[in-house]
Amino acid sequence: MRRAIITPMNANQIRQKFLDFQVKKGHQVIAPAPLVLDNDPTTLFTGSGMQPLMPYLLGQPHPSGLRLTDSQPCLRLQDIDDVGDPRHTTVFEMLGNWSLGDYFKTEQIQNFFDFLTQELGLDPTKIYVTCFIGNEKYGIPKDTESAQIWQQVFKKAGINAQIAEIGTAANGSQRGIQPGERIFFYDDHENWWSRGGGIETTPIGDPCGPDSEVFYDFGEDKQDVAKYGKSHPTSDGARFMEIGNQVFMQYKRNADGTFSELQHKNVDFGGGLERIAAAAIDSFDVFEVSLLKPIIEQIATLSGKSYYDYTEEMRIIADHLRGAYLLTAQGLTPSNKQQGYALRRLIRRAILKALKLGIDQNFLEPVVSVVAREYQGLPDSILTSRDSALAVLIKEEKAFRNTLRRGLRELEKLKSHGLNGQELFKLQDTYGFPLELSVEEARNNQTKLSANWQAEFDAALAEQRMRSKTASKGLFKGGLQDHSIQTTKYHTATHLLLAALQKLVDPQIVQKGSNITAERVRFDFNLDHKLSDFEQRAVEDQVNQWIKQDLDVTCAEYDKTYAKDIIKAHGEFWDKYPDQVKVYTIGKNAVAQGIIPTIASCEVCGGPHVTHTGELGVFRIIKEESSAAGIRRIKAILE
Repeated sequence: MRRAIITPMNANQIRQKFLDFQVKKGHQVIAPAPLVLDNDPTTLFTGSGMQPLMPYLLGQPHPSGLRLTDSQPCLRLQDIDDVGDPRHTTVFEMLGNWSLGDYFKTEQIQNFFDFLTQELGLDPTKIYVTCFIGNEKYGIPKDTESAQIWQQVFKKAGINAQIAEIGTAANGSQRGIQPGERIFFYDDHENWWSRGGGIETTPIGDPCGPDSEVFYDFGEDKQDVAKYGKSHPTSDGARFMEIGNQVFMQYKRNADGTFSELQHKNVDFGGGLERIAAAAIDSFDVFEVSLLKPIIEQIATLSGKSYYDYTEEMRIIADHLRGAYLLTAQGLTPSNKQQGYALRRLIRRAILKALKLGIDQNFLEPVVSVVAREYQGLPDSILTSRDSALAVLIKEEKAFRNTLRRGLRELEKLKSHGLNGQELFKLQDTYGFPLELSVEEARNNQTKLSANWQAEFDAALAEQRMRSKTASKGLFKGGLQDHSIQTTKYHTATHLLLAALQKLVDPQIVQKGSNITAERVRFDFNLDHKLSDFEQRAVEDQVNQWIKQDLDVTCAEYDKTYAKDIIKAHGEFWDKYPDQVKVYTIGKNAVAQGIIPTIASCEVCGGPHVTHTGELGVFRIIKEESSAAGIRRIKAILE
């Protein structure tokens, strides 16, 4: 099959091309949802095109019919720590199309392949796909239907697509790809969709099903084998980039935990606009695409620095200010609560990175003006506050810069001897320097943090609130100043994570550090090997089991010796603890007299915590990696 040579399109052209293509296939274009949803208290921001459509995927009729399409701006703060690499952004646009009980696998797979190869001109030999390997325990068969459809699609394009059964991502890193392989079967950690994550955590009554992901191949030379292992589609290496995910909602989880076929099956497709645009120009760096490159160029002009010398800093600034503009243009203002705090964090991180580039003057206006220009095509129904957005951002920048230099000077003074939690609290309380930024700056500058800095910070915050007479019975439920409820949930989840690691992996595991934000937990622990996929899944399942049991979380003060020797509370710094310690116990009917058999965790801690584990939601590990020699790191989220 001869492939037409097509001049690469920019991102705006690709967006319009996709919508026009879907209209030709009978879809109705629907308006994108706001980034902040008024009727969804479960999440800070819209994180996918599917999210606003969940009622219709659950069976409610959509007024626009059975075939829908849109381009949805999204914001995922759980990826914030990964921004700086070539492909991760907190902000992205998701091209989407849906079939609500209409067409299914054959039409979806063929249409998306045609869009990529015929409409955009992508080389079909650079396209690789994945399918679900099945789950014998729950009687869910291998998705051979999707694999066979893909084989036929590739065959029409003149490609003999062979199938490989990989199973886990770890297996893929060891095995790599054999010649001729193009279709890969993975387990539910890679190719299963539900609101709870994997099969085990699929919520009762929810639609769910296998998915088929589509990847673009940038070449074997892009793979860092020493760091990521051999290349395969779902590797974290740079050879492959996911550019689309086709979810086939064909099952429902029953009340008894089993799965049954849905009478009306849905298709949920989402493809990152920036990633598809990167594939169109054959660049594994999404910051080279038209929505981001002009922002990078403006930052380079203002700083007089090269993108190739200050790549990470410029990527973070471009990403964060894009997100800040989209949020303020939708009417959100910076604050210290929930979405407003997330917005403030994006702005302040961007300003700090700008300082590293030598940009010490106000710089938001010229950069944000470029961002606004790139998003002129978004409808006014979404960007309701375009005219005031820039003024809001400039005001926030001026306010932060008034305290920033004082905070940085104070941080410089303190870092010579390291930082403890009380000092981190002072930086936030006195100088307006957010905890996350202080910790980030300290680690970037290799400043030592005290082993128990998080608990020390929590204690200082609680003491300050007591002094100001704002404490109440609900103080610990409210949590920290920085999006208190969610941070408190994550803090509690670390107790369960540590207990699960000790129970299932190694009883000698101890915490070696943590970083808890409103979006995720980062947890370091001692271990001399990478967690296997089985271990990772077992730990995740154990934490979710304890959450599902809705265990009590209670706090009591004990004599240090009694806590250590009698009730065997977990603690790492017994010689440094005061004579009286706070012990948090997680378990059914936990009592002060000792650990009962059903106990999940008993640990010395300064708080804050939720009162019942049922408040946490679904725990999901998103990454497990090396932090240092003999130290592993888990990043996890609550959904």
